[in-house]
Order: sequence, then C-alpha cells, then structure tokens
Amino acid sequence: MNIINNVRDYFPHIKDGVIFFNNAATGPLSTRVVNEINLYLKENSRSDIDGFESFLSREKESKRMIAEMINTTPDRVAFVDNTSNGINYLAQGIDWKKGDRILLNDLEFPANVYPFLNLKEEGVEVDFVKSKEGIVTADDLIDGIKPGTRLIAVSQVQFLTGYRIDLEKLGDECKRRNIILLVDAIQACGAINPDVEKMNIDFLSAGTQKWMLSLQGLGFIYLSEYLQKNLKQRFVGWKSVINAWDILDYDLTLREDASKFQNGTISEIGVYAVYASLKFLNEIGFDNIEETILNNASYLTDKLLEIGLKPLLAVCKRENRSGIVTCKIDNAQTVHDELLKKNIHTAVREGYIRLSPHFYNNTEDIDKVVEVLNSVLK
Repeated sequence: MNIINNVRDYFPHIKDGVIFFNNAATGPLSTRVVNEINLYLKENSRSDIDGFESFLSREKESKRMIAEMINTTPDRVAFVDNTSNGINYLAQGIDWKKGDRILLNDLEFPANVYPFLNLKEEGVEVDFVKSKEGIVTADDLIDGIKPGTRLIAVSQVQFLTGYRIDLEKLGDECKRRNIILLVDAIQACGAINPDVEKMNIDFLSAGTQKWMLSLQGLGFIYLSEYLQKNLKQRFVGWKSVINAWDILDYDLTLREDASKFQNGTISEIGVYAVYASLKFLNEIGFDNIEETILNNASYLTDKLLEIGLKPLLAVCKRENRSGIVTCKIDNAQTVHDELLKKNIHTAVREGYIRLSPHFYNNTEDIDKVVEVLNSVLK
C-alpha cells in the first residue's frame, strides 16, 4: 500500500521545502496535532478553561491506543514526563540486595544507564557488554549474564546505529532465568512497535516526541501486573491513591493498576497532542508505517553505498534494522551544517551522521539528500 502521497500534505515542513531526516531526535508535528493543540489553547483561553472532562476522555483514549500499539491493556500503562523518569520508577522500586547485578551495554543512551549507576551505594553492580562494530545482539547479552544478574536493560532500537535487537529471544531467556527485562522503546514506538506480551517485557519506558510525532515532556511506562506487585513505589502523590478526590481523607491506599505511578498532574497539552497523533497513525496503520520506514531505510542504505559511504548496518538483516541509518564521515559536524543550509535536517552523534526518515518521506526525498550529501563530500 502506497501511503506516502496521501499523508505528506499533513506535514507543513514539506511544503516549506524542508527535508526532515531527524525523527530519531524529535519528530515534526502534523497539522492533525497542531489543530488539536490549537483546540486545547482555544478551550483553555476562552470557553472551557478548566476543561478537565475533555482532558480525561483524551487521556483514557490515548492509553487505550498506546496499549493496543504495544499489545497490552490500558490498566498496564501510565503517563510520565519522560523516558528517564519512567526508568527511575523501576530502578528505585526494586528491593535491591548487595551483590545484585544489572546488565547493560556500551551503546545505551544515558537515560538507560544513569538510573542504574545511581544504585552503586546500595551495593548493586553494573556490567557492560561490549559492542562489536556498533552492534550488541541478544546472544551477546545472554552470554553476558552472570550469577546475580537480576535485571537487563536494553533499547529495542539503538539510538546511534539503529540496530534492532531480537527482544523475543532475549525476553524468552530472561523469563526462563527469572531476570527482569526493561526496554527503552523511545526509538521504536510509533515506528517499529514492541509486543510486550510476545517479547516477555516486564517494564517499558518511552517518550512521545520522536517516532510518535508528538510533544516533548510526555512519556509513558508499561509494567506487567506481576512486576507491579513486586515493586515498591518510592514516590507517591495525590493521584496515586484510590480515593484521590476525597481530598482531606489522607488514605494512602494506592491504586491497583499502573496509574498509581501518575503521582500528580501530567501535561494536558501533551495528552491532547499524543491523542491526535495516535489517531492519525492508527488511521494510516502501524503495519504500513513500519513497512514504509524499513523500505526507506533500505533504499537510503543502497543509495549511500552507491556514493561510497558505508552505513553501519549495511549488511544487517531487515529484522535487525530500523528507521535509523548512520555513517562515519570525516568532519561530520561540518557536513551536517552544510546539509542544514540546504534545508536538510540530520543529526551528529558521536562523530557520525545519523539519518532517520519516517513514513512521510519518499524516495525523492532520499535521492535529494544523497545528491546533496555527495556534492558536499566532494
């Protein structure tokens, strides 16, 4: 199904001549999202200033759509402000024992590292699996398990290289060994969605501003019912309790679903935005989105090879690819700046040029980016 030409009109930056290949940083807002934000601003400035019922309905529907996206139920989903704080709920909620070990790898984004290094004073040891040519496989992590390994934290899609790990294989092994599996899914959700049941994911944290094409300052967590029952809640607020609206009752009886981690007010405008974006993405179809993203990445990889560049995942199988295509280029920042002068948005990460087209990009966009990149490099 060709979905591209039917959706490009919803992205104003395309009409302005901007080619945006930086969705792994922050995705652009569609007119669907902009219209919903404007509705929120209008209501809150003129007509329905409190607007709490409108917000609650969108919060409920957004959770339903997120749950469907990752194959769970809405009671397993809670909104948070960002991926980092979502991960901290788990890091601070486990009853750690001296000698417990956490397994990471040396290509994780810091949001999925610092919350665990912060546990050193509790006697928790952190082990790092070394990457090989920008890749850490499920087998690499499984081989890195030691006696005492209690948790493995990994990104479904690696932020720098775009490598997509085999979570089903890793999750099966974690389940067999009774190891908690935490997944940072911010580079996956909205593009290549995880299946928390099939992959035996115990905890997931993600933000909405990248491939989900929504706003910064809103994220969500998923946690299994079993994990929640065995997790301490270190932070509580007025909305964590069952009788939140019995304001002066002060009964600290926590909710029984994931919403107990929504301690207080979350970003209303963020919920309006993600509500509109999820409706839009669902209309297009996540299977169509994933197929288009992977086709774009493959086509981009081939075109880069033609001009003498070698993307890090050039020889990877399709099932290990994502929407991120990364190349080592001399003077990467200078090249990035020259591309930006031509209204082409990319990113520089660790000395590499990172390109991350979404489903709204087409082969003409890719051809143009590669043409300009080739001229800059000559």
